[in-house]
Amino acid sequence: MMLQTLKSPCFLSLLILTFSVFVPIANSKTQNFLPRGSSLSVEDESDLLISPDKTFTCGFYGLGENAYWFAIWFTNSKDRTVVWVANRDKPVNAKGSRVSLRVDGVMMLTDFGGLLTWETNNTYTNATRAELLDTGNLVLKDPNGKIIWQSFDFPTDTLLPYQYLTKSTKLISSLKNGTFQSGYFSLLFDNDNVLKMIYDGPDISSLYWPTPYQTVYENGRFDYNSSRVAFFNEMGTFRSSDQLLFSASDVGPGIKRRLTLDYDGNLRIYSLNNLTWKWGISWQALSQGCTVHGICGRNAICVYTPDPKCSCPPGYEVADPSDWDKGCRRTFNRTCSQSQEKFVQLPQVDYYGFDLNYKENISIHDCKELCSKDCRCVAFRYRQIGQRQCWIKNALFNGWESPNIPGSTYLKMPVSVETSESNVLNGISPKCRPGEAKIVVGSPDMYGSSTGRSMRWHYLYSFAAVLGGIEILLVIAGFWLFFGRRHGLPASGEDGYKLMSSQFRKFGHAELKKATENFKEELGRGASGAVYKGILADGRVVAVKRLEDSYQGVDVFWAEVSIIANIFHMNLVRMWGFCSEGRHRLLVYEYVEHLSLDKHLFPPNFLGWKERFKVSIGTAKGLAYLHHECLEWVIHCDVKPENILLGSDFEPKIADFGLAKLSKRAGNKSEFSQIRGTKGYMAPDWALNLPITAKVDVYSYGVVILEMVKGIRLSSWAVIEGTDEQEIELTRFVRVVGSKIECGENSWMEDAVDSRLNGEYSRNQVRKMVELGIACVQEDRSKRPTMDFVVQALSECEDEADLL
Repeated sequence: MMLQTLKSPCFLSLLILTFSVFVPIANSKTQNFLPRGSSLSVEDESDLLISPDKTFTCGFYGLGENAYWFAIWFTNSKDRTVVWVANRDKPVNAKGSRVSLRVDGVMMLTDFGGLLTWETNNTYTNATRAELLDTGNLVLKDPNGKIIWQSFDFPTDTLLPYQYLTKSTKLISSLKNGTFQSGYFSLLFDNDNVLKMIYDGPDISSLYWPTPYQTVYENGRFDYNSSRVAFFNEMGTFRSSDQLLFSASDVGPGIKRRLTLDYDGNLRIYSLNNLTWKWGISWQALSQGCTVHGICGRNAICVYTPDPKCSCPPGYEVADPSDWDKGCRRTFNRTCSQSQEKFVQLPQVDYYGFDLNYKENISIHDCKELCSKDCRCVAFRYRQIGQRQCWIKNALFNGWESPNIPGSTYLKMPVSVETSESNVLNGISPKCRPGEAKIVVGSPDMYGSSTGRSMRWHYLYSFAAVLGGIEILLVIAGFWLFFGRRHGLPASGEDGYKLMSSQFRKFGHAELKKATENFKEELGRGASGAVYKGILADGRVVAVKRLEDSYQGVDVFWAEVSIIANIFHMNLVRMWGFCSEGRHRLLVYEYVEHLSLDKHLFPPNFLGWKERFKVSIGTAKGLAYLHHECLEWVIHCDVKPENILLGSDFEPKIADFGLAKLSKRAGNKSEFSQIRGTKGYMAPDWALNLPITAKVDVYSYGVVILEMVKGIRLSSWAVIEGTDEQEIELTRFVRVVGSKIECGENSWMEDAVDSRLNGEYSRNQVRKMVELGIACVQEDRSKRPTMDFVVQALSECEDEADLL
């Protein structure tokens, strides 16, 4: 049918007419080179250089009413996304400004009155033309076609495919969203040959990526190399001489991408949707935005709500509501009188760096004394668990709050300062950057709309769109006729997942078959498949999960791989790699030595109270991370003791969350094709056919912690006292214990707690866990707490030692 249409005389006549009408216009507007002795004027919207394949446009780009930049941008992307700017800190006037390739071979930008604003060099060259290539690279060429200058050697905040990052180049973020002015975040090779991201602000400089408190090797980097070079290729893979390697989630050919250091200090790969012309995030360096140093300024604290926002601690106020780079200022005058000072606790808050002193195995009282006696000390941070660590601070920068931060920060201030809500961060939590367009995964809204000549561009691109549409139609027709329709995932798509991090890779089926001795030792089995113990060639002990046929759909499998490979948390099982060969779908995880919680908790096995509480708070932290701090909002949907593994020192690690569906933070509904979960731990939301939210995990978690208190399965049946009827043990527990707590009775604890503990438990911890557990299993999900609230509540009694 399509072939007949292409052969139709009417169609061919229309095609010829369209070309005859529009090609002369398009040719006059789409030159890709500027000859020596000519120029581009800011006042003529047709003065443009457009790459031969029409992907990139070069010319004057306007923001505001009278500010223009000489820039390169993606022609068809929404809001014409800019990838390079010549004069990013020196905008020029809307009248009289022009870019010229002079007869001496120097390319220069002049403002109104001929004032020199930018130039490629200041000496004579034999450049005969300036040319915009299909790669987005603006080059100067000599008569022989040799490149003697290129924009790729002077990147701004973006790296394009085929563009190198070297020891003499770096990416610098924009200061604010929707502007081009140079910001404070940089991506560059440091003196140790390692690629790093650094905050270099008005007050401080601070390294924040890779993790600053880990060694080069712990971060998966390599510093014994003499070269400093990184390369972003057309497949969406980034490689660096320090062995850094990562890929876009949609890795493969045929997609326009860019690697941008954003104004919020995070490094991201963006992929362009060819249908909507919108950008989507396909990789980012940091899943937790608050770990970026300097994002909220002096004294301020970055908090998750759930998106990263800035706030001031008690005793402080916003210095400039329009600019969080200025942080927070004190509302009091500092003193150096111990009798007139107090300390205000900020739970689960840390300020990175600026340590006057550090002590281990020290009491909180002695840590407080160290700060009190030192007039330079403005706060101290104390971690009571483990080694009992103490940090004395002389300045407050890089503050952030997270359920995963152990311990608290204590601010020193005069007794006279009102801090009635000292455990709550005050302020209205405005956004981390003024004028911010909110970043949502899969959304292109990274840059503000341009104004000025935006309407005039519409007519120019309308002509190009008509011509481009005809070309696309012919290409599609040819593709259809010669190749037909293809099904499934392109092979390049699978190959692209080779390495999403330095320790994540693709395994062969034969390799895993050998590692597991033909899948000999089964560790466990669930709805998604069986798990086997294996030993890799490098000696690592791993758990290999072989997915059942029902879980071998390509879409589901790739979803799990792309999610887990970018999730890192001490209370989540780490994924080392995957296998996808034919019908074989396998996942390779770290091996957790003590197996799952159910094998230790329920009779005839036994777990002490200290370990039970440790598992409860660690599991809560892992779920809080999944719900609030991931790139995507991950709902586990099957929280149960079998999916809580116990590592060294009985640190819990949540497993089997890879097949969970995703819910965008901005969405209000999640779609699930089938019910997930295990009987006894499933929230009533499933049966009521309600939209599935993170509250289903909260319900399941509530069942688990009540089981840890009671020491038995609460999904079993129990006889109702005084009758012959039966009810679920969980229902009886909540009904009986809950009513006693409401009535203020104290006798409930002996019946509620596992008798095998023989009274050796913390009464405060038991009370808190039971109260939280009952709240979590409320049928009305609006009454269930969030996981970050659970973490905070449990942390308040984490250091209790009143064992009876």
